[in-house]
Amino acid sequence: MFTFKKNKTAIFLIIAVLFLILDRFLKFLSIKGFYDEPVFLIKEFFSLNFAPNYYIAFSLPLSGKFLIISILLMVLTLIYYLLFLIKKQRSAEYASLFFVVLGSISNLAYRMNYGYVVDYLELKYFTIFNIADAMIVLGFISLVALLYFKGDLKS
Repeated sequence: MFTFKKNKTAIFLIIAVLFLILDRFLKFLSIKGFYDEPVFLIKEFFSLNFAPNYYIAFSLPLSGKFLIISILLMVLTLIYYLLFLIKKQRSAEYASLFFVVLGSISNLAYRMNYGYVVDYLELKYFTIFNIADAMIVLGFISLVALLYFKGDLKS
């Protein structure tokens, strides 16, 4: 069984909020043109490079009002499940889901304001993404792992 102490939960929630703040700050710098050309962090392999993303994950071609409404409904569903996990005092799961919700809200806010999500972290030969994307993916993976090992996802 997993036990997750309250102080660990608080640390994870604070980390999630700090990642959200950093994500919003880097998106702001991107929009304002702080780095018009790539800023190389690790040679030419990893860089800051502004790229508007009009589509969803991995540039799947969905956009527009339908996408915004769909994402909004998914975020509201996740918030409902987050409240359920809080009520059930399943702190490890709600800490993981909190990352997903904050990352989703950050991307949704930019999509609603600008019509696209601001991506700025580029891995050469792979993809360009942002911290909110990483929060969503890592939060989801950790939530699935927690639910699986707890037995909630086993057949």
